[in-house]
Amino acid sequence: MQALCRHCLTLFDATAATEAHRCPKCRSPRVLRHDELFSLSLAHVDCDAFYAAVEKRDDPSLADKPLIISHDSARSVVSTCCYIARMSGVRSAMPLFKAKRLCPQAVILPPDMMKYRAASKEIHKLFQKLTPDIEPLSLDEAFLDLAGTDRLHHRNPAQSMAWLAREIQKETGITVSVGLSYNKYLAKLASDLDKPNGFAVIGRAEATSFLAPRPVSDIWGVGKALYKKLVSDGITTIGQLQHREEADLVRRYGVMGSRLYNLSRGQDSRKVTANQETKSISAETTFLTDIGDLDILLARLWPLCEKVSKRLKTTEMAGKTITLKLKTGNFQTITRSHSLGQPTQLAETLYRCVKPMLEKAAEGKNFRLIGVGVSSFGKLADADRPTLLSSGDDRSKQVETAVDRLRAKFGDRVIGKGRGLAPRK
Repeated sequence: MQALCRHCLTLFDATAATEAHRCPKCRSPRVLRHDELFSLSLAHVDCDAFYAAVEKRDDPSLADKPLIISHDSARSVVSTCCYIARMSGVRSAMPLFKAKRLCPQAVILPPDMMKYRAASKEIHKLFQKLTPDIEPLSLDEAFLDLAGTDRLHHRNPAQSMAWLAREIQKETGITVSVGLSYNKYLAKLASDLDKPNGFAVIGRAEATSFLAPRPVSDIWGVGKALYKKLVSDGITTIGQLQHREEADLVRRYGVMGSRLYNLSRGQDSRKVTANQETKSISAETTFLTDIGDLDILLARLWPLCEKVSKRLKTTEMAGKTITLKLKTGNFQTITRSHSLGQPTQLAETLYRCVKPMLEKAAEGKNFRLIGVGVSSFGKLADADRPTLLSSGDDRSKQVETAVDRLRAKFGDRVIGKGRGLAPRK
C-alpha cells in the first residue's frame, strides 16, 4: 500500500514498513495511506471554518473560545463558526437566536469581508505555485487539477497537495482540508471526510462501495425539493440509485435522472474550469423588522450602492445591468433590472438607476431584505464617460473620486452623503 508522510512528504510502502502508522523518516503519525494515492490528480481544497479561522489568527485571545461569525440581530443567520462552537451544535446557516441558545458563551463577531478576501488572495497565490488549472468556488474553496505537474514539481499530486496544505498553514495561519480523487464530485466529498486539517482520498476501486450507504442528499445538485421527491419514492441512499436503470431515472426525474445515475456510480465528466469570470457583484442586507416606509428603504439602499461601487473599483470592473432585489415578509423574492448605455462603477449612478425601480416596487409592501447587484461587465475604459447630456454625471464622478481618496486615507466613516442619514428603523 502506498503511503505519504504529510509532515515531511516522504513516500514509502506502508505494507513493507515496520510501523505503517508512522513515517519511517521523521516518525510523524500524520501518514496518508491508499492503494491509488500516487495515481490521482484532482483535488478539492476547503479552508477550515474560514472566517472564524481568520479572526482567531488575528486575535489570539479568541483561540480557545467558541466563535460565531454573524451580524448580531434578530434575523441574522450564522455565516460560519469555529469547531469549538460546533461541538455545541452550532452550524452555518443556522438562525443566530438558535445558535445563542446552544452556545450562550460564544463570542459573536460581524463578518469582515475585506479581511477575508485579502486572506483568500494569499491562499490563491499558493494555489498558483502548483497549477494554472484552478477553479475557485468561493473565497475559501477551490478545485485544482494537478495532472501532468509531476515533472514540474518533482512531486506527485498527493505530495504537492500535502506541501500546499503545509504552506498555507505556515504562510497564512489557516488550516485547510484536502480531498483527492479522480473527479470533482468525489474530490469535494473527500475534503469533508477528515476535517479539520485533514486529507482524504477516494479512489476508483472503492467509489461505488463508498457511495452506497451515503444519503442521496450527498449528490451534487440534489436540493430540498428533489430530496423530498426521492425520499417519497423510497430512495434514501445512493446505493439504491445504483440499482436503477438510467432510462427509468430520466423518465421519473428528467435531466437530473442522468446525473443521479452517473454520480451514484462515481462518474463525473466535469473538468476543472480555470479563470472563470465574475458574473455579478452585489450586496444586500436583511432588516430586523419588515420595512415598508420608502424613505427608510432608500436610506438602506444608498450604503449598498456604495458597497457595490467600492467592490467594482477594487476589482477594476464596471457593469451595465443594475438589479434591485427585494424580499417580502413572506419570503417572496422580487427582482427588477435596468441596463445602462455604458458600464458604470459609480455609487451615485447605481442609486439613481435603482431608486425609481424601488419606488415602483415598494408600493404597499413591506420588505425583510433589500439588495443591489451589477452584471453585464464591460471595458473599464468605457465606464462613466462624460457625454453632451451628462455634465452633471461627470461632476458626480469627480465628487465620488474625491470622496474615495479621503476614505482611502482616513477611513470609510470620515465623509458621507446626507441621504445616508435618513431616518431608520
